[in-house]
Amino acid sequence: MGIVKISEQMHENLRVAGNALSRSINAQAEHWMRVGMLTEMHPQLDYREICQLLIRAELAGGLNIVGAVTGELGKTGTFTAETH
Repeated sequence: MGIVKISEQMHENLRVAGNALSRSINAQAEHWMRVGMLTEMHPQLDYREICQLLIRAELAGGLNIVGAVTGELGKTGTFTAETH
């Protein structure tokens, strides 16, 4: 693990969103990073579809960046961007 420096305003945004959604600041930041990463890789998908892909990836063993790039989001299962 590493340290990521963020602005005070972003930290406050994470705190507010995390509290509202019952997540820690770190969990909220990780959620936003996953969603943002997948949005950049699959701009044709909306937020609901991105969340569905994250759930499918979790059920298949977790999100794998190589799988996200190749269209296979799970470590053990395969989920293409079209599998929504």
